[in-house]
Amino acid sequence: MNGPQGAMTALITPFKDGKLDTQTYEKLIKRQIANGIDAVVPVGTTGESATLSHGEHKECIEIAVSTCKGTDTKVLAGAGSNATSEAVDLAIFAQTHGADGVLSVTPYYNKPMQEGLYQHYKAIANSIEIPVLLYNVPGRTGVDMFASTTIRLFNDCKNIYGVKEATGSIQRCVELLSKEPRLAVISGDDMINYPLISNGGTGVISVTSNLLPDKISALTHIGVEGKFNDSKAINDELYDINTVLFCESNPIPIKAAMYLAGLIPSLEYRLPLTKPSNENLKEIEKVLKKYKIEGF
Repeated sequence: MNGPQGAMTALITPFKDGKLDTQTYEKLIKRQIANGIDAVVPVGTTGESATLSHGEHKECIEIAVSTCKGTDTKVLAGAGSNATSEAVDLAIFAQTHGADGVLSVTPYYNKPMQEGLYQHYKAIANSIEIPVLLYNVPGRTGVDMFASTTIRLFNDCKNIYGVKEATGSIQRCVELLSKEPRLAVISGDDMINYPLISNGGTGVISVTSNLLPDKISALTHIGVEGKFNDSKAINDELYDINTVLFCESNPIPIKAAMYLAGLIPSLEYRLPLTKPSNENLKEIEKVLKKYKIEGF
């Protein structure tokens, strides 16, 4: 089963006076659609899902689905938790409310073994019929899902179609595709979007595309078409912005950059996240001046 691939954006979640800024959220999604993004990914790590209530989480999915309805842009809804029952609940909600697939991160903090990861994802996949993209980001969760576990899940669950790999390892990408070439391997690290695509990856889930959806869309599409020199040139052009957007924990820098670029009206986070240091804020502002950022 194929699910959303290509150029995808890990959406930020804008706040206003401590609450969801639903009007701005819709505008941000429309901007993504207008700039050729294949899918938006609400309420992932970049969307501060860990500090949203379940009600807010579900509302973000609903807004994304309603905004993308009637367009070519799909919705890959975040549906992850370190409690399998909660992840299942979010996945069922996403399916019921029209999402095109779900992205589910490996359980964080409780550090399950590989068999625990297998059973966790099997339960999620079996609870729904829409496509499931696994999400492996050991730097955030404290657990690494081995290639063998990913491939086992792909073979055993008909609606698990691939994995968002955010290990930062090209070797992992090569390992996965050498053992299972049908697997969709999606880049979860903007710094190596081009290298992963050139090694057989079929898409990216990008933080940078919140700011520069046109660039990430072009990089991804021409890379998948095999125009590697052109894709690499864009990846190289984005090096400075990709670097500065991770000068502090994601999504602290990307939200600051979007505020500086005039794409969100207020700069708010949910504790324990806080605004970037003044030094980093100045560096973000300096780097932004190197790029042309299209508005609404």
